[in-house]
Amino acid sequence: MCGRMALTLPPAAMAHIFEAAPANTLPEGPNYNVCPTNDVAVITGGPNQPRRMEAMRWGLIPPWYKKPNDGPLLINARAETVLEKPAFRDAVHERRVLVVANGFYEWTKDADGGRDPWYITRCDGSPLAFAALWQSWRNPANGEEMRTVAALTVGANAPMQAIHHRMPVVIEQPDWALWLGEDGKGAAPLMRAAADDVLQWHRVGRAVNSNRAEGPELIEPWEPSEAETPDSSA
Repeated sequence: MCGRMALTLPPAAMAHIFEAAPANTLPEGPNYNVCPTNDVAVITGGPNQPRRMEAMRWGLIPPWYKKPNDGPLLINARAETVLEKPAFRDAVHERRVLVVANGFYEWTKDADGGRDPWYITRCDGSPLAFAALWQSWRNPANGEEMRTVAALTVGANAPMQAIHHRMPVVIEQPDWALWLGEDGKGAAPLMRAAADDVLQWHRVGRAVNSNRAEGPELIEPWEPSEAETPDSSA
């Protein structure tokens, strides 16, 4: 699962890491609480195509939707069934991208049912590259076109299962070109859980439970001695 993330590096710095040309439409950073339907930073590429970093709406909209909320909000796609689902089966062959972030959030529940957030990053400190699929959607009402994206998820590796039973597909740097279609075919084996030593996490305060929260304090480690804010999941 991946339902919230953080992008803390400036767009130009992130684009440099991925050797991509940044588009002018990238959201201003940093954003410590990127939520579904927000714009996310996406790396695109392909055979004989320059690698670019651009903004896409997080939440894939299938072409048959008449409006963005015509059906479920498709922020994630299960890797195990992506070839079967009409919303994703063409995109997994033709429109693979990387969603980039510095970290993401997951939640556990305490004894009283309160939601405790955890901030998850790479152990080596480098940015995360999530396997993702994109779809262009045209609004029938005004003809405006929107690029939308969903991140792929798989069953969690052993350490991650302590927090959640699923996790986003993390693509390692040597495999970026293959996933983007720059190195030909054969990307399917990349849809797997990360190795056990790739990710680390720490508990953060419940302020991030609100999709209106913002600021670098959201990713700071929470200490048990600190007063916990009431659980608000708005």
